[in-house]
Amino acid sequence: MTTSDNKINYFSSLRYPDFLKMWLAGLFAGSSHWALIVIRGWVVYQISDSSTLVGLVTFSAMIPMILITPFIGYLADKFQRRRILQSMFLINFIHNFGLGILYFMDFILPWHLIVLAFVQGSARAARMPSGQSLVPNIVPKKNLLNAVALDMSTVHATRLLGPLTVAPLLAFVGRNGESVTGIDIAFFVCTGFYALSLFFSLMIKNTSTGKINSESFIQGFTEGIKYVHKTKPIFIVTAITTLHCMFTMSFESVLPFFSVNKLGSEGLVVSFLMMSVGIGALIASIFLAGLFDDKLKGRMFYIFAIISGIAPIFFGLSSSLIISLIAALFMGLGQAGFMIISHTLIQTLSPNHIRGRIAGVYAMYLGGSMALFNFLNGLYADFFDPGYSIAIQGLIFVLIIILTRKNEILSSIYSGKPKSK
Repeated sequence: MTTSDNKINYFSSLRYPDFLKMWLAGLFAGSSHWALIVIRGWVVYQISDSSTLVGLVTFSAMIPMILITPFIGYLADKFQRRRILQSMFLINFIHNFGLGILYFMDFILPWHLIVLAFVQGSARAARMPSGQSLVPNIVPKKNLLNAVALDMSTVHATRLLGPLTVAPLLAFVGRNGESVTGIDIAFFVCTGFYALSLFFSLMIKNTSTGKINSESFIQGFTEGIKYVHKTKPIFIVTAITTLHCMFTMSFESVLPFFSVNKLGSEGLVVSFLMMSVGIGALIASIFLAGLFDDKLKGRMFYIFAIISGIAPIFFGLSSSLIISLIAALFMGLGQAGFMIISHTLIQTLSPNHIRGRIAGVYAMYLGGSMALFNFLNGLYADFFDPGYSIAIQGLIFVLIIILTRKNEILSSIYSGKPKSK
């Protein structure tokens, strides 16, 4: 950038009022989500001593990506995208308040957590296509990578803020006849975060929609599926990102097992591991928020992919807390960096009239793969050391990236000149 008019700083997108409100809403919602991942997983592991159940709860929170996002992607092209966001924040607030009451009254059972995880996951899944399709409507194209990096920081970097907030509370997990425990408070802290998310989302004024050629959801969704599959660059980016989520981002269900059986610790370490992932994600988000060189962005897409595959190998094979924390940091760095650039590519390549449905299909593939592999990794952990599975999956992804390096579309992306057709 050579002129002052074109100069963009790390937080330039936040000067657009609607994006600032959306970012703040996402910041608090993301913090609550990742804190819940830690709290819910630890509570389930405590009351059941089963990684399979932890995996099932995580699966329930993620499977709505398949069931919900296609429908919401359709609605995001039919109705005002901000209204969908606001509705989902309200559902998350109500869900979390109910969850907190159940735990406080000592009524909580594993099936409660499975059902409520599905409700929370559904609302979160619904926010993704509506929010992603809204970003290009509230910031100019020159700010898009900056905006996506900041927006994605509310997804990935909040793995630090949320678990950090509840970490001290997890040191007091036993009820011991007390009326209030650390986990009781942690659930209500998450509820407060969702209340703030709802407040800021209600202040968004943008009224953008897409364009639906048919009143039928099936026909509208089919249009999105066809567009993704016939538009080669979008299909390739979606495919490689789905594999990335499948093989490198499906580890949450085994964190309680790692904490107890490999690191000899309790729930506090689950929070520390998630926080380390969050620190890495925050570093990647800040770096990419200030990156405006397309060639470097393309090279970093490849580098982040390799890091995403290598870091889980060290994490899975480690029995040292220090090595595990360092590996988790690099997992967050690689995963967030890769996902931010992937999201930017999808939004850049998608025309506005169908962007919601494309985002819905994209989220469906990504969330479905993570839901399935989190469940499988949790199931595996009840019989074998899941560290080997995590390490093998990371290795597989590294090999996929290396072997597809010369693919025409991926090669053009890595060189900073993605093809649009």
